[in-house]
Amino acid sequence: MESTFVDACNRRGVDHTPVWFMRQAGRYLPSYRELRTGKGILEIAKDPELASEVTVDPVRQLGVDAAVLFADIMLPLEGIGVKFKIEENLGPVIENPVRTSREVEALGEFDPEEHVSYVLETIRRAVGKLNGTPLIGFSGAPFTIASYLIEGAPSRDFQKTKRMMYSEPEAWEVLMGKLTKLIVRYLQAQIKSGVGAVQLFDSWAGCLSPGDYDAYAKDYTGQIFSAIRGPVPTIHFCADSSSLIEQFASTGCDVISVDWRVPIDSVWERTGNTMAVQGNLDPALAAVGGLAMDKGVMEIMKQAAGRKGHIFNLGHGVMKETSPENLKKIVRRVHEGRNAR
Repeated sequence: MESTFVDACNRRGVDHTPVWFMRQAGRYLPSYRELRTGKGILEIAKDPELASEVTVDPVRQLGVDAAVLFADIMLPLEGIGVKFKIEENLGPVIENPVRTSREVEALGEFDPEEHVSYVLETIRRAVGKLNGTPLIGFSGAPFTIASYLIEGAPSRDFQKTKRMMYSEPEAWEVLMGKLTKLIVRYLQAQIKSGVGAVQLFDSWAGCLSPGDYDAYAKDYTGQIFSAIRGPVPTIHFCADSSSLIEQFASTGCDVISVDWRVPIDSVWERTGNTMAVQGNLDPALAAVGGLAMDKGVMEIMKQAAGRKGHIFNLGHGVMKETSPENLKKIVRRVHEGRNAR
């Protein structure tokens, strides 16, 4: 698939910097809020027609260079016996956390055609509606998925996760191995169904030291990128990523997506100018808008100027308070590479 977004991922020359936004298919859009009336996130995600419309709508409204699949990183886990719900303003809550060797062993085998056929159908329908605009598929990374399974809900300190990691290394290895296998199958199925790129969200790996990331997470992430290398570009995202840039660069991904806590030009320097870089406006600036947002956008464009392989994005997902007009303005400024009026 040829597009400005894919070309930038592959560090080819482009006539403008491509831009998309994490969580661009979501609750900041009035059209999404209207569609969601009386429906839960999982209900929409499991309805391919609704989910494909939510996926495509931001491309029509904002003029971004890529769509991102409307789904949730937890969806594949239902197929292996994990029960969960998505709580508003909190996130996934696991009914049956996985904290012992026996509970790890009890996790089932994942079959994407059987367990997430609705996601694959959403991809096919969305691709058919996008008229050549690439669709980004995604999955959670093994460490982040493991942290949800073990903690049972979003965590600040990941104490339970680190307890298993440090004190039960055999159980940890089995769990991470099972999740790696699941994620490979999931992403391969997404690629087969038509996505033009995939992003691996290791949202919570930033809680690890570089040494612990190397010891307990990196090899599993590397196995995933190795298994899916070739057909489409691969993106690695992590929040609080500044201490792990070199580690992420060694996982085999094509693009590193960073948050706003690290100057984007330093990412190229730390990776030897060998990778594409995605990011990294503070989502709060997109929500605030005005001159502060304009300044933030242009500072990132200045830092990235002249480098191959820049995909403009936020440093995390769009905040629900964000005006769509602010995002449209960002798209115009990035595409024009100057302060458009």
